[in-house]
Amino acid sequence: MAKRRRFSEDGFGETVQRLMDEQGVTYRQLAARTGLSAGYLNHLVHGNRPVPSNDVVGTLATALEVEPEHFREFRLRLITERLEAMPALIDRLYRQLNRRA
Repeated sequence: MAKRRRFSEDGFGETVQRLMDEQGVTYRQLAARTGLSAGYLNHLVHGNRPVPSNDVVGTLATALEVEPEHFREFRLRLITERLEAMPALIDRLYRQLNRRA
């Protein structure tokens, strides 16, 4: 098996599916590990439900033997929370991004 990247570049559902495949875990097995229903997990993987809360992401990460930061959406939420506390930085980033567009 190839070495796992520390951070996934893929979307949430695709990342969960890849981790399940790597470990040979079924939806039912993951459900037993997490206390979530197999149907809900299936909906997450196929994009029929929004990315869950950070608490649920953490539960899935533990069950799939990765850190929550492995999921791109978790990292985006963390960045957003930190940026909201720094309005001046948001303005500087916005101006810089608009110059490159």
